[in-house]
Amino acid sequence: MTGKSLFHKIWDAHAVRELPNGQTQLFIGLHLVHEVTSPQAFQMLRERGLRIMHPERTFATVDHIVPTTSQERPFADDMAEAMMQELEKNARDFGITVFHPGSARQGIVHVIGPELGLTQPGMTIACGDSHTSTHGAFGSVAFGIGTSQVRDVLATQCLAMNRLKVRRIEVSGRLAPGVYAKDVILEIIRRLGVKGGIGYAYEYGGEVISRMSMEERMTVCNMSIEGGARCGYVNPDQKTYEYIKGRPYAPQGTAFNRALDYWKSIASDADAPYDDVVEINGSQLEPMVTWGINPGQAISVGERIPKLDSLQAAERETASLALNHMGFTEGDRILGKRIDVAFLGSCTNSRLSDLREAAGIVKGNKVAKGVRAIVVPGSQQVRLAAEKEGLDRIFTDAGFEWRYAGCSMCLGMNPDVLQGRDLCASSSNRNYIGRQGSPTGRTLLMSPAMVVAAALAGAVVDVRELLPTSQLARN
Repeated sequence: MTGKSLFHKIWDAHAVRELPNGQTQLFIGLHLVHEVTSPQAFQMLRERGLRIMHPERTFATVDHIVPTTSQERPFADDMAEAMMQELEKNARDFGITVFHPGSARQGIVHVIGPELGLTQPGMTIACGDSHTSTHGAFGSVAFGIGTSQVRDVLATQCLAMNRLKVRRIEVSGRLAPGVYAKDVILEIIRRLGVKGGIGYAYEYGGEVISRMSMEERMTVCNMSIEGGARCGYVNPDQKTYEYIKGRPYAPQGTAFNRALDYWKSIASDADAPYDDVVEINGSQLEPMVTWGINPGQAISVGERIPKLDSLQAAERETASLALNHMGFTEGDRILGKRIDVAFLGSCTNSRLSDLREAAGIVKGNKVAKGVRAIVVPGSQQVRLAAEKEGLDRIFTDAGFEWRYAGCSMCLGMNPDVLQGRDLCASSSNRNYIGRQGSPTGRTLLMSPAMVVAAALAGAVVDVRELLPTSQLARN
């Protein structure tokens, strides 16, 4: 008998029925909502006189629009305050839990889900945000949905979906010092393309993935959507179970032991078939930087920006547009490009381990003159933990701004935006035109370590030249 992948095990366990159009009616185990994509969905429920099917499976937070300089209420931004009030009203009216700034649990939805123990192996998870794929790091099938689908999940706890193919991405070897999870996923997207994952779930495995912490795995899964995949996941293991144990919403006592038996059973079987297998030698990877206007337009820090005639014909038009927007020339080095802004944050890279790694590079140094540098923890709990370790003082002593939790400069939906032609070194996930709030602003995606290194130098540099001895020996 042929084995099954984790994806197919979870899909089959949550399938309510097959619909006449060939889609599956899929039960959703956990529904996460935030202030941007949920108001219209709640209004549609009111218009139809509907209630939430399973309010105990729905949790809300505020992240996209929340200001990060001060979270005192009312917010200084009238629009943000109005959206916050609307979310709180919907939570009261429909009986769901909301993690507002006064709860001490507020933060980016894809940060607080795991840290509160809401995210668990074997789940189907949905949220009105494309980076819901983050939760796949725990061995769940997690995907972003649109507002009308948010309404459907609220009303029925189900979604109609097409079954995906599964691509196994095997990353072998060991990462060299100065190479991080962000570099791994940028290399995967560069190789497979921003549309390469359409119709697929990505299963990440291999020695590099196995050695990663849970927070590093979240970074990889987070950007699955940038590669076109509907979701990405890692099979659960002992690291997964240890991370979850004891968290507020995790099973407790004997219930945890029962859950553990299920979690172990849903990992992909050794003989599971895959629709495609991709192998990458992680030992050969180097720090990555994007040079263009999508995450697939990336090179290692020592490479030159590709020449148009070296690209496939289908890529040249976008590449030409990217060069024009970025003000770069084909064949240029990315190394040494002057930056105006450095942003450390987002649902991709704003967790405690990201801040620790970056602080180890920043300590004792100063932000370059003329560079605006900000650090935005992914949640209130991350912020508090970082402050207990003194990481905030390391950053502020160096000239970084230390902020409150939120999505911040990842996207232009709050006061943290680029100005004019600013060039930003960013640990976020998207470098699309206008993504960071300015239609002419420019974004270079890179790891948190590379971001702070650029902030200190005032330009793109190879972080490996700045690593202290302790970090050089980490592998």
